Amino acid sequence: MGKEITKFYEFGISDELLNSISEMGFEEPTQIQKLAIPVALEGQDMIGIAQTGTGKTASFAIPIIEKGLRGDRKSPTSLVLAPTRELAMQIAQELNKIGKNSGIVTVPIYGGQSIERQFKSLKQKVDIVVGTPGRIIDHLRRKTLSFASVATVILDEADEMLNMGFADDMELILSKTPEDRQTMLFSATMPGRIVELSKKYMKKPKKVKVDAVDLVSSQIKQVFYEVRHSDKLKALTRILDVYDPGLTIVFCHTKREVDELSGKLQQLGYDAGAIHGDFTQNFRDEVIYKFKKGKIDILVATDVAARGLDIKNVSHVINYSIPQNPDAYVHRIGRTGRAGAEGIAITFVTPRESSQLRFIARTAKTTIEKAKLPTQKDVKAAKIKEIKEAITGIIEAGKFKDFRAVVEELSEDFDVVDLAAAALRMATGEINVEHISEGGAKYGSSGGSGGYGSGGDGRGGGSRGGGSRRHGASGMTRLFMTIGKDDKVQVVDLIKTIEKKTKMPGIQIGNVALYDKFSFVEVPEEVAGLVIESINNFKFGSKKVKVEAAGKKDEKRKFSKKPNKRKGKPSKPRR
Repeated sequence: MGKEITKFYEFGISDELLNSISEMGFEEPTQIQKLAIPVALEGQDMIGIAQTGTGKTASFAIPIIEKGLRGDRKSPTSLVLAPTRELAMQIAQELNKIGKNSGIVTVPIYGGQSIERQFKSLKQKVDIVVGTPGRIIDHLRRKTLSFASVATVILDEADEMLNMGFADDMELILSKTPEDRQTMLFSATMPGRIVELSKKYMKKPKKVKVDAVDLVSSQIKQVFYEVRHSDKLKALTRILDVYDPGLTIVFCHTKREVDELSGKLQQLGYDAGAIHGDFTQNFRDEVIYKFKKGKIDILVATDVAARGLDIKNVSHVINYSIPQNPDAYVHRIGRTGRAGAEGIAITFVTPRESSQLRFIARTAKTTIEKAKLPTQKDVKAAKIKEIKEAITGIIEAGKFKDFRAVVEELSEDFDVVDLAAAALRMATGEINVEHISEGGAKYGSSGGSGGYGSGGDGRGGGSRGGGSRRHGASGMTRLFMTIGKDDKVQVVDLIKTIEKKTKMPGIQIGNVALYDKFSFVEVPEEVAGLVIESINNFKFGSKKVKVEAAGKKDEKRKFSKKPNKRKGKPSKPRR
């Protein structure tokens, strides 16, 4: 056996396919894809034993689309049989997504849909037909579907088609397709009739098998929260502020989502770091080291970047994006609840993703409980509790004596309790729940956030940040800076540097967009000149930074960037 494939480009597939896969957010092949795609690309017949949800659709979609690029495409070159119209629609949708940059067209045909509409679709240029056995036979008899150019036949969920009484239909369809075709059969089980079918209609099929996922550790409490996609950041910050977890890993679906979320968390004052496949290994190692040491307490990551992480004291895993399959879910939440410790796994689920979560729970043989978002009263109580603890710590450490004289002087005119309350308000800002619900950091007017969560924890101690940072507000100037992620700089570094160099810690910095070679930062118009003067030619490490007001030329840069090219690897599209 050669080296195990860990990236899609290692299959040797086309750039068009790699771009589509990247746009869909796929980073690393699943186990069934690693086993099945090389066999399928070689043109061998294959039997794939895998549960639904393990990524098997892409395991046959990628090869047939890759081969479709080399076909004459005068009539369908691939035929996919599915037991139900719902599955046929789902498969066709994924095939069209994967094949969109290749120009490969997939059409679903199934009972219950207008047959006249299907006639029109089949008259167009079609590369792949996905359908239920009954409707496929209907078109075959009407001569509206030709098998003359079919080079590949896929039988998906073959055992389910048998259970639904499609055995004779499957045999009829196979008998009508060219004898020199490639046949791939996917099934969760291998009943006797499937074995007979494979012997009769397949040529020395290669068997690939993926075992069911392991049981989830009983030490992990699993909960989910229903939340609209637009409210996820609010949900996350609410969780972090109320439950105050230890080290927390937040999983996102794509690299872009990791960048955006980690940047927003940093802007809100949370100690967050990010890792994904576009960062160098040295940079990832550095971020993970800081996470292990508690220098950052939130790690935002993709599945691949976090694979193999062994950090014993991770208290929470948060699925900001629902995992693609049960295997990914088990791997993600397995980052917590280690070495006998208890852990909490939280999953954000939009209303449309409810069925996917139920499927994950059923396949992983586990229970994921629905939880309720803490109330605004809970948020306020959590912040007051933290303030009390901070004050207690100051008194016990005796770090207040320099202010005794001030208090004694003011107490001649004011009640001591009123005086203490006023001092607290001045130091922390009024705890305004209306502002808290908009999402934000500890203390001040930019508190937690409205969303859904069950255990989270954002590091105790002092304030996480200073005030709400609005995005794209009027009265803001956009600055262009010649420093970016390649220089190992993060959003929080830019914010802190601007505040320090301008000697304006309360400056309301707006949106910060961090790219590989440069950045854009929004600042209030009235201080833009001061920021430019203070930061221009300032050294971040060994790099001298140039700062200027962003113009149209600079705005175009973010759309004209080329993908990174690394030595020893083909260039890959950025997710």
